[in-house]
Amino acid sequence: MDMGNEKDVDSWGGSVVSTPYDDVFRTLLNDCRSLIIPVLNEVFGEAYTGEERIEFAPNEHFLNRQDGDETKRVTDTSFTVIGRERKRYLLECQSTADSSMLVRIFEYATQIGLDQGSLSGTTLRVTIPHSAVLFLRSNSSTPDKMGILIETPGGTVAFDVLVMEIRRYTLEELFAKRLLFLIPCYIFTHEARFEEYDEDMESLETLKAEYISLMEKLDGLLRAGEISVYIHKTIVEMSGKVLENIAQKYENVRKGVRSVMGGKILEYEAKTILNQGIAQGMAQGITQGIDQGRLQQAWQTARRMLAVGRYDQKEIAELNGLSLADVKKLAQEMRADEP
Repeated sequence: MDMGNEKDVDSWGGSVVSTPYDDVFRTLLNDCRSLIIPVLNEVFGEAYTGEERIEFAPNEHFLNRQDGDETKRVTDTSFTVIGRERKRYLLECQSTADSSMLVRIFEYATQIGLDQGSLSGTTLRVTIPHSAVLFLRSNSSTPDKMGILIETPGGTVAFDVLVMEIRRYTLEELFAKRLLFLIPCYIFTHEARFEEYDEDMESLETLKAEYISLMEKLDGLLRAGEISVYIHKTIVEMSGKVLENIAQKYENVRKGVRSVMGGKILEYEAKTILNQGIAQGMAQGITQGIDQGRLQQAWQTARRMLAVGRYDQKEIAELNGLSLADVKKLAQEMRADEP
């Protein structure tokens, strides 16, 4: 779902423009939700293991206005992590500085709290989610955290909005901390040098060399079984989407990075799936050397790819080791189940 053209009126009289980067942010969260766990550990100092369950909430909220109107807002994401305890989070992705951003976060956080609030007798209990913002562009004056202070008749209430900045991470740190969620937006760390890269082929080669290293590291995780083929493909695809938008005016930059991140991936995925020996169709049952769990995983991945709607059926069959006929049958069943 591309949110790039949606606009909503904010409470300060301006407009809130949803960018393609918001779309990438939401896509990663919905399709590769396990990748958010290391981000929470990094930003909030959590100690999640990756075994926790993530439960998403609707990201559309209708904010009530003083004039009685309702304004629809789409938050980047709000979700609950269920482990030893339940914790609610609100994350926002910010590509440029925006003075009204804290106002939006306050509106989102309070509306989310109200949606999940509980009324006991004459007391309404509202829990504000743990909140943070990811800055794709930032500078030395960008704070480590921001705050929201609420003066009430019963006293002052405050909560922090923590800040994460892409520019603070090297490629090595992203992989060392397993912050794979940030890889599609890593190109932002090079934005200031786009003109140089575009005009100087030697400089462009240094950028390509860094992305060759990135792909080698990503491929290594795939070979080791630490990420799935689906997650690998989604990271690469979302990286391409960010590249196309951020480097629109720099053709050599786009071509250079695409030459590294594109082309070989489909061949590698096919080899990986072949080596893993994923079954070739549900009708054939469990083939030699493949257990039921892996067959079921292949079908679950195929179902999710069909639901996302960005892949053709032939590609889904190849990437999951299924027959095209079975994928077509699965697509028909999913359409029949739609209300």
